[in-house]
Amino acid sequence: MPMSDQAAYLRKMELLRERVPSFREYPFNLDAVRALKTIEFHPKVTFFVGENGVGKSTLIEAVAVALGFNPEGGTINFTFETARTHSELSHYLRPVRGPQRPKDGFFFRAESYYNLATNIDEMDREPSYSAPIIDSYGGRSLHEQSHGESFFATFLHRFGGKGLYVMDEPEAALSPSRQMAMLARMHRLVGLHSQFIIATHSPILMAYPDAWIYQLNAEGIQRVAWQETDHYIITKQFLNNHDRMLGELLADNDG
Repeated sequence: MPMSDQAAYLRKMELLRERVPSFREYPFNLDAVRALKTIEFHPKVTFFVGENGVGKSTLIEAVAVALGFNPEGGTINFTFETARTHSELSHYLRPVRGPQRPKDGFFFRAESYYNLATNIDEMDREPSYSAPIIDSYGGRSLHEQSHGESFFATFLHRFGGKGLYVMDEPEAALSPSRQMAMLARMHRLVGLHSQFIIATHSPILMAYPDAWIYQLNAEGIQRVAWQETDHYIITKQFLNNHDRMLGELLADNDG
């Protein structure tokens, strides 16, 4: 049965506003959080987009932690902690799940991916009767690959389908061609009954058909079309008028 014909693993996330101690303090003073009540998720792909500092990484992290994932990434079984830097927002979110439970799940976080790779190597050095963890990531240490290769190894090998995948800026180390390859991999996994929730700056990833895109800004959170995102508009303007825009951008540095 296609994923579009069944309920999402995660239907929505509600902010328990009556329990928030103060909307004047971090992270509740962030524009995106202050206006938050309920976010509904597409059964296939949902994106959070917005400028740096608006709160999308804080929100995606809180969604992941509220679902039981380690704040620094990995599966629900990962418990390592390099530094306790995540916010308290997850304690005030209530997930509303669908009737079906995912068979797989992963929180991919570009910011702490190095820590995840290190933890995998450390666990595999310990005596164990089970297969090495790295076998699920392609069999080669993630530290022995380029940043982009190791990112893609996780998408390709570790994500197996029938999963709920929460991702924070997965495009960070990917070239444009690799981002397009990631789109194809996402589509394959959606066809295997997977659901994605992604915070991104990539207009390439945002182009996924029928995805819901939430733009976070000073007005709060609004659902927009791909062509209405700032990322699409600015990128298109630059590519279509690069000489003029470069002239304006670099004018202050002349002479």
